[in-house]
Amino acid sequence: MPVSKHDPYNAREIAQIITLGLRIERRRAYGKPTAALEKQADRIREKAQAREDDRTKARRK
Repeated sequence: MPVSKHDPYNAREIAQIITLGLRIERRRAYGKPTAALEKQADRIREKAQAREDDRTKARRK
């Protein structure tokens, strides 16, 4: 269930994305690569959006 009607994320996904964002910024401060963490955050976003798109299609039927 999404946290609000304006975004597709549930509470767990929001926590994961915030944690990844903090890890990404910390790694950037040390000059380390962040591509893997950014891909992981993108996968979470895509999965949440796909789930909400499927729910929207199901409601319209």
